[in-house]
Amino acid sequence: MLFPMIPRRPSFQPLLSKIPGVFPVAPGGLIPDIVAGISLAAMNIPQAMGYARLAGVPVIAGLYTLLFPVMAFAFFGASRYLFVGADSATAVILAAGIAPLAEPGTASFLAHASVVALLTVVALLLARVLRLGFLADFLSRTVLIGFLTGVGIQVGIAELGPMSGITVSGTSALQQLAATVKNITHFHGTTLLLSVVMVTLIFATKRFTPKVPGTLIAVLGSIALSSFLDLKNHGIPVIGPVAGGLPPLGLPHVSWSDIQALLPIAGACFVMIITQSSATARAFATKHHLGLDENRDLLGLAASNALAGLTGTFVVNGSPTQTAMLETCGGKSQIANLATAATVAVILLLFTGPLKFLPLCVLGAIIFVVAVGMIDLSGFRNLWRCRRKEFFVALFTSVSVVALGVGYGIWIALILSLLEHVQHGYQPHTAVIVRDPVEHWRMEPVVPGPMIEPGVVMYWFGADLYYANVHRFAAQVRSLAEDSSEKTRVVAVDVSAITSMDYSAGREVIELQQYLAKRGVILALARVNEALQEDMNRQHVTEAIGVRNIFRSRKHCLEAYRDEAGADPAGYPARARS
Repeated sequence: MLFPMIPRRPSFQPLLSKIPGVFPVAPGGLIPDIVAGISLAAMNIPQAMGYARLAGVPVIAGLYTLLFPVMAFAFFGASRYLFVGADSATAVILAAGIAPLAEPGTASFLAHASVVALLTVVALLLARVLRLGFLADFLSRTVLIGFLTGVGIQVGIAELGPMSGITVSGTSALQQLAATVKNITHFHGTTLLLSVVMVTLIFATKRFTPKVPGTLIAVLGSIALSSFLDLKNHGIPVIGPVAGGLPPLGLPHVSWSDIQALLPIAGACFVMIITQSSATARAFATKHHLGLDENRDLLGLAASNALAGLTGTFVVNGSPTQTAMLETCGGKSQIANLATAATVAVILLLFTGPLKFLPLCVLGAIIFVVAVGMIDLSGFRNLWRCRRKEFFVALFTSVSVVALGVGYGIWIALILSLLEHVQHGYQPHTAVIVRDPVEHWRMEPVVPGPMIEPGVVMYWFGADLYYANVHRFAAQVRSLAEDSSEKTRVVAVDVSAITSMDYSAGREVIELQQYLAKRGVILALARVNEALQEDMNRQHVTEAIGVRNIFRSRKHCLEAYRDEAGADPAGYPARARS
């Protein structure tokens, strides 16, 4: 060998490709992402503290959600835009669920919240192993509109007391609202004035200068005002001393009986995490023409909540509002979120001292603004205009959340979504097909009489056949065969919308064929697809109906019977399946 082998420089490309949220870095995209991350931290820090208070944990735990959990999703998730952090919906679930087990604001309450985060990790990993990312599709947009609106109303009611200086008792939103109205004359004027000013400031910046961090200005301004005027001694409660430094690493200590009691809370958080995170990731992936890996994102969410539980904070979630804020700031990858985490780390190490002057009513104002943003009036208006029935489903969901609490509300929302899905299959659209001189075919309501050919009725069924809807299918076919004004020789079913047939449906179709045959009527199937054909073959439905009565198209079906329409059914020609 004349020249020695020169070792190749090791390639990190295969390794980097396994971190799709961060790599590849777009040319010239690093600096904008870092700037966007710093800007996002400025807007998110006050909001995260508000979420912590909403969840019933110390405000410093809100900052912890912006540190290691954010980094975990950046490295283990797939979405380039999704921001994973504290979220109002899961915060409310925690506050309502843990309150009977521990005193809000205490170390015990925080330990319970951390255990919930670890329990959701188990559920998320199980969902990842079983590839259950599709479960997010079973919460319809309709019930999500109702659920999030209900959460917004509940959260807004909960903050009326702190914002006005009124002492409010009660655990449910209705009890808190009643207590607020009862004690309305006992409001604290300075507290209420400060809250109104802060709410106005935040709303105004969101409306007229969305790139200006109004929430951060409200926090910094109120801290300066509180320090200068000593608001604490003027009857305005403040946060008090906040411990600085990075969060400790360790397992939370909770009794086994309490862990069992926390399982339903973790289940509710799990449902909200996979639905909200998946919907947000899908929306931004579609908007920016990016790929979507829901199951990989489940792994990232599990890693985020694992670090949340081990670093003394609470459940984190894919947040639609914070993801939108990231995009507004110019972020285009998880590098922006890593920059956010780095900024928060600096603040935790060097700048937590001034937080002790922050008035609690200002945090209440921040949460109130978030709550108002969750109330989807435009969604309700669209439902009223487009689908009145779904409007009432969303309204019932909202009322359930406000009256019964978020824990029950999320399960009610899930059940309503599933019932809505089942109803579409249970009561599908059906029609009788007749000829049209312009469009060739036309669908009309299922009433006896209309025939596509003399002696031939063609019927269309708009869903897969299964045990719950096959009775409706059979009843309509019988009525078309028996109640026509002239003798029906053939009922041809257009099965183009039917892709499967379960065992119960298969038995019912065979019995239907036998019933019609005794009355001299042929049951034929048109536009049979391969998947349905395989189901029919396995269940001997093909054998019962007869291959000669199964067709690939409406045209071939009609040609097979047209010339013999007036003959006895036994005299129909034996046509092979076309």
